[in-house]
Amino acid sequence: MSAISVIRGHWSLDDRLERILREVAFEVPAGTAEVTVRLAYDRSQGVLDLGCGGPWGFRGWSGGARDSYTITEDWATPGYLPGEPEPGVWNVWLRLHRVPPQGLDFTLEIHTGSVPPARPEVEEPPAGERPPRRDIPDLGGMRWFAGDFHAHTLHSDGSLTVAELAELARGRGLDFLAVTDHNTVSHHPELAKTDRGITLLPGQEVTTDRGHANVFGDVGWVDFREPADSWVRHAGREGGLISINHPLGGDCAWLQPLTERPRVAEVWHSGWWDRRWGAPLAWADAWRSDLVWIGASDFHKHGSDGLPGSPTTWVLAEDVGSVLDAVSAGRTAISAGPDAPLLLRLGDELLALDADGLILVRPGGARQVIRGDRVLLPADEGRHRLETYENEVMALCA
Repeated sequence: MSAISVIRGHWSLDDRLERILREVAFEVPAGTAEVTVRLAYDRSQGVLDLGCGGPWGFRGWSGGARDSYTITEDWATPGYLPGEPEPGVWNVWLRLHRVPPQGLDFTLEIHTGSVPPARPEVEEPPAGERPPRRDIPDLGGMRWFAGDFHAHTLHSDGSLTVAELAELARGRGLDFLAVTDHNTVSHHPELAKTDRGITLLPGQEVTTDRGHANVFGDVGWVDFREPADSWVRHAGREGGLISINHPLGGDCAWLQPLTERPRVAEVWHSGWWDRRWGAPLAWADAWRSDLVWIGASDFHKHGSDGLPGSPTTWVLAEDVGSVLDAVSAGRTAISAGPDAPLLLRLGDELLALDADGLILVRPGGARQVIRGDRVLLPADEGRHRLETYENEVMALCA
């Protein structure tokens, strides 16, 4: 048996200001094998984000990337969790992301059925090759790994499958990639099963209208509806790591109040188009003195953001599986890309690679020109960077 219910309504700008996340309840009877929800509204007038909660809690989120989702026991629309459609009261989650002064009409069509639809076919991408690794010396039994801490797939608003994203990142020369889809963990089970010669780190971009943060690690779903302090506590309690994302990122800049400021932040984001603009570095200095800098492409689709590894975060770790521990210890550096000029700390020395003609800026402001493509220099305590003669940042090193 199957049933279809239709719910029509109207959201006003006052509704949005009163409470941005709304729930529309519906009943799932016993014996249901499929739940499908379809949302319709005038996208030229506003944006409604879409998600789902069941009697047992979170069932998925797709934000403004989708207008429908299906949940069955064996499979679900990317962004949503497969599993038994448990009987009871479910809720369509609607975040009133953009509502015009005149308001926004919407229609929800909810289908429950006893026979699930067939699982959609997914085509696997062909395997490619990784470029040669850069000649970087090991240090005390540890090596520098190249990666990216922010990327999206079809499980939120990206265009690639997990396997396609992994192939792209490996082809760019990366050793690891954090897959951080918005407000969901539906991609996590795929990461360990995707064998593409690159380590995929589980992550979630906790996404609100007042700022985004990445939580790294297999820590379960982080509830974006709760205050940001709870995200920090969740990450710490479950052994994960939290970073502030693109803190000066236009309409998604960080505006959330926090009791305790996280130690990790995405200082270099692909949206830092003009790296002569010093605001990201000034923000980092003001955030906390022991801030750990990471960089991220925030890749969604070809042509919309930087490619994976633009910028590249370099992490000094015992192995690629201990990258997050190394970040916690502050062993990071950032370059514009996998093959871009690079500045690394090797104990009491700095290694400048492919940086001939660039300027080393020391923590106290002293400057010197780099002469040569592979240069060792004494290191000071604190953060260093490489710049062009026009003050464009090319590499960062703690």
